[in-house]
Amino acid sequence: MRTSLSVTLSAVLLVLLTALVPFSALSAWVDLEIDDTDRYVAAVSPLSSDPAVRSTVADLVTDEAMRQIDLGPLQDTVRDFLHETVRSFTTTETFRTAWDTANRTAHQAVTAALDGDSGEEVTIDLGPVIDQVKQDLVRQGVPFADQIPVQRTEITVIGADRADALRDSFHWLRYCSIWPAVATLVLLVLVVGIATVRGGLRAALTATTAVGAGFMLGAIVLRVLVAVGRGRVLDEVPGSDRDAAAAVVDALTASLRTTVWVVLVVGAVLLVGAVVARVLLGRRKARRG
Repeated sequence: MRTSLSVTLSAVLLVLLTALVPFSALSAWVDLEIDDTDRYVAAVSPLSSDPAVRSTVADLVTDEAMRQIDLGPLQDTVRDFLHETVRSFTTTETFRTAWDTANRTAHQAVTAALDGDSGEEVTIDLGPVIDQVKQDLVRQGVPFADQIPVQRTEITVIGADRADALRDSFHWLRYCSIWPAVATLVLLVLVVGIATVRGGLRAALTATTAVGAGFMLGAIVLRVLVAVGRGRVLDEVPGSDRDAAAAVVDALTASLRTTVWVVLVVGAVLLVGAVVARVLLGRRKARRG
């Protein structure tokens, strides 16, 4: 009877953990990173050195400037010169500061878009970055730099249709906050504790084995969700923005991918440790017999 109860509890625990682990990670991620301006900026700040982001900024600035300039046969020469100059600027500390400033402002727009009405894209406005680029190029005396228009220039991160599909999930995850993670820990303590009281050490080890397996399966489910979500988000991003959008998505989900590995390792340690302990316990009983 005790063995049957222990197996039943372990099976239920395995199913619950497989569902709770990814849900807990996603809800905590929304609460602690996506909704927090400082953590959001810290996540995307390294992108100022990302080749795709730097290339996108250089392309946008150059395209906007050349719309204001008509030099006939010299058009392509000037375009190449301006593009290379802007690309060089994106390697400077000034650009990195401008990128952080732009993303601090963009964070409000991103969260507002995720809270907003249907049909709205999630974008990052590069206007503040372009303004800083223009000021620096004018100070350097770069020809035609003063003609670079400073206006709202956006990188699309999530297309309108995909954003609509994500909004309901985002609202639920924000509402749940870190409580699913707390519930997961409480569940573990209760189940392992009950197993120990009712079935002794062997039952506790069986429950611990289920915990480890549940953690590992939950981590795998989380990794699949991140990969599928990334693919679907980028499917709707315009081709000109896709590389930069991919860099932004990867930066924002880096903590989730780290969580996958942490939970996977913890689960493996618990699973292997419990199995080894049961084997040793069985051998000890056999020797006593």
